[in-house]
Amino acid sequence: MQIRRATVFDAPRIHSLIMSLTPMFMLSPTGEGGEAFFTSVSAASMQGYIGAPNFSFWVAEDGPRLLGMVALRDNRHLFNLFIAAGNQRQGLGSQLWQIARDHALAHGNPGEFTVNASVNAVALYERFGFVASGPRVEQHGLAFVPMQLVVPGSNST
Repeated sequence: MQIRRATVFDAPRIHSLIMSLTPMFMLSPTGEGGEAFFTSVSAASMQGYIGAPNFSFWVAEDGPRLLGMVALRDNRHLFNLFIAAGNQRQGLGSQLWQIARDHALAHGNPGEFTVNASVNAVALYERFGFVASGPRVEQHGLAFVPMQLVVPGSNST
């Protein structure tokens, strides 16, 4: 397995990974109401994000197979963290989060992060140290909980 910075050429695989997981976190099994979300994770949108200066993306792969990905926006918002179904609960999400977090801290983040956690991922983010910062939100066919993290021992504490 290799973890590396993503390039725009990874966008189609990232899109496919996210789409393969949508039944796990959409409000409707058919994806009804999720049109804005689907547009935001299209291959073209992913190419735009990966090429934008305020985004940082990493991918984990085993040869041609994409195992997972993580993305930060504005060096503080955990924009995406997706792990292929067959690779979940094996520590890859934690590994990708640590890489993104450490990169952000090394590049000026004072130790404050946010995430809009899908309802089924709240426990994972709690293990990372995130706490809910607001009530559950239902929007664009998704349900999520806004969460925040202040890294212990950082400049923010």
